Amino acid sequence: MSDQPDLFTAPAEAETAAETAPAVTPSAIDVAPAATPAGSAGHAEADDAGALPPLPPAASGPADDIPPPADYAARRYLEYAMSVVTGRALPSVADGQKPVQRRILYAMHRMGLYKSPKHVKSARVVGDVIGKYHPHGDSSVYDAMVRMAQDWSLRYPVVDGQGNFGSRDGDNAAAMRYTEARLTPIAELLLAELDEGTIDWKPNYDGVNDEPCLLPARLPFCLLNGASGIAVGMATEIPSHNLREVACAAAALVRNPATSEDDVLAMIPGPDYPGGAQIISSAEEIAATYRTGRGSLRVRAKWKIEPLARGQWRLVITELPPGVSTATVMSEIEACSNPVAKEKAGKKVFTPEQLNLKAAFLSAISESGVRDESGKEHDVRLVIEPASSRQGQDDLVRLLLAHTSLETNAPINLTVLGVAGAPRQASLYSIIAEWSRFRLTTVERRTRHRLSAAEKRIHILEGRQAILLDIDKVIKVIRESDDPKADLIAAFKLSDIQAEDILEIRLRQLARLEGLKIGEELAKLREEAAGLNTLLDSEEALRACVAAEIEADAKKYGDDRRTLIEADAKVTLSDTKSLSIPDEPTTLIVSKHGWLRSRSGHNVDPTQLSFRSGDSLLACLPCRTVDHLILLDHQGRAYSIPAADLPGGKGDGVPATSLVDFQDGGKLCLAQAVSADKLYLVAGEGGYGFRVKGEDFVSRGKAGKAFLTLDDGEAPAIFQPAPATGDIAVFTRDGRALVFALDEIRQLAKGRGLKLIDATPGKTALDEIIPVIDGVAGKLKGERLDNCRGNRGSKGKPVKTPRK
Repeated sequence: MSDQPDLFTAPAEAETAAETAPAVTPSAIDVAPAATPAGSAGHAEADDAGALPPLPPAASGPADDIPPPADYAARRYLEYAMSVVTGRALPSVADGQKPVQRRILYAMHRMGLYKSPKHVKSARVVGDVIGKYHPHGDSSVYDAMVRMAQDWSLRYPVVDGQGNFGSRDGDNAAAMRYTEARLTPIAELLLAELDEGTIDWKPNYDGVNDEPCLLPARLPFCLLNGASGIAVGMATEIPSHNLREVACAAAALVRNPATSEDDVLAMIPGPDYPGGAQIISSAEEIAATYRTGRGSLRVRAKWKIEPLARGQWRLVITELPPGVSTATVMSEIEACSNPVAKEKAGKKVFTPEQLNLKAAFLSAISESGVRDESGKEHDVRLVIEPASSRQGQDDLVRLLLAHTSLETNAPINLTVLGVAGAPRQASLYSIIAEWSRFRLTTVERRTRHRLSAAEKRIHILEGRQAILLDIDKVIKVIRESDDPKADLIAAFKLSDIQAEDILEIRLRQLARLEGLKIGEELAKLREEAAGLNTLLDSEEALRACVAAEIEADAKKYGDDRRTLIEADAKVTLSDTKSLSIPDEPTTLIVSKHGWLRSRSGHNVDPTQLSFRSGDSLLACLPCRTVDHLILLDHQGRAYSIPAADLPGGKGDGVPATSLVDFQDGGKLCLAQAVSADKLYLVAGEGGYGFRVKGEDFVSRGKAGKAFLTLDDGEAPAIFQPAPATGDIAVFTRDGRALVFALDEIRQLAKGRGLKLIDATPGKTALDEIIPVIDGVAGKLKGERLDNCRGNRGSKGKPVKTPRK
């Protein structure tokens, strides 16, 4: 047997072993061969061969039942995935609960914590849950129960915790032996109808107890409290909503199944987060997210400005987006104020962005000006004091919104388990519609259960009423009969149930007063039964009843909306980049080979600048750190670089290609530092040009933007600040000059512009433009200047020796 292949070897090895080793059949293993008589031929042959006799051929049947390892692993993984999806991570659309949450609620209900005035130890609840319904670790059950008690995690907590159940900053709850819990009043909406035949039951993990498959939720808790979970291959992120709004939509859909999706979305304008805050996404974006069941909304914190003495003020954050804590915001502010140096070439250095951001935060927020004053009086109170009372309030707020979690995206992924248990991506409308169908079925089952109980009670009371008319005969029959039950049935035409009830009845219940009570109870029960039959016979009546119950629950448990929905523009990093850069004088240095650097201040002597071998100065541009460096390539394309991004120091700087991407082989031609609100003159060698505002040069990407339209063989010739008003003198390379008013040049955002002077690329190309100041334009003045005045676009007058 040692030569037989191992059943757990790899398939290839097993096949090889099966070919080379003798096979063993089940019969050969289970049944020992009969002993051969001594001296027989078989025995002699075996002795002569000196080996065991050959075994029968292997049977091929059982081997076909063993799947290939890949198929086996795939099937097992799929089983595991579905177990996680349906048994752990995703909530049911019916009651909004995951299995562990459902088991916690059911266990607490059975422990009498439904209407209990006292809390019990959390350890007792956890022990009951894992002992009867949830055979997993106690920490998973306790963590789930803690979250069900946190009013900053759930919009409507279903567990009332006493003790340390954690904090908004992510602090853990105390151990379960220290905390206590009970159910909140709103848990009634999940558990009140549990024992009225409303839902199906299943055996627990060991078959000793039963547990509910679903809870008979009276409202769609899947939307009220939301859910968050990660399964295998899918995840869910359902935000919480306002009870009144969801109940209004559910009641409308129950009353009228033809209610449109637009009508439902009009009743539910958006999520209602436990911590409040403000949703700044537009109504169209919210509706699109609800229709598809996937997307994200932009959520912003709420704040107020508190005035102080002597003109001082402070910023107070009062509400935070979901999942954001005061500790998170404070750590983000600290990271911006004191950045961590990055590793570069074996050295730890700060990037220009880090330095600029640090300077912006230090200049905007005072030292030790951020503190958390949250407590019993204020759930959230984060105080931020500005560095100066002259600090712009809007600037400080925008800086914080752009660089911290005070404004963030809240994801939405409406993945749920249907009533049948199948996972799917749902829309808001389909969730409410499916829950409405589940609720109608639940109420119908409850009605049938109540009708059955009422009819049983009526049947018993009718039997009592029948014997009360002749009680003496009843007593006589019971006293004289060997089988009183059968004799009562025969004498009074009672049923078996009625006779059994009469035999067990107390004498005090045979009093005359009891007869009156029986009559009243019968009348009441018959009226109730008639009403229940009406509900079962009329779908319209059933829908009206369910809708009325939903509205009653909304009136009892509903509250006002906490989250403000008001569309606003998203604050981006680019919007606040100017805020994070201190406005200081700087000088930008551009070499002809495209090396860029900066020096602080304006006292830079161009003659003292050094460059790489073969390189020289193209432009030395005094400006401010909040300005932009604009590079024009020989094709007229403009590339913008924030002045603050240029490295300082005494080195050669960085190549322009590391900051911009020159397109189609473009080469650096001209450079200028521009301010957003100033005007500049741009013109090509062909004599066409225009005025342009500084902000029109700026582009978002490294690829720049098409700016100056040029003819073939033409290059940019002029890129300089434009005077505010007055005249300008336009010169060509062949020595001509033309003087005309600056106002004749049109202001454009891009393009070719107007013809300034008659010029063509080459010897007659446009050469320079000089403003006329006090009647002087370079060396041109007096009568010579007046002789050059003419119409824009004309040829001009010769004034100097042509340039070779």
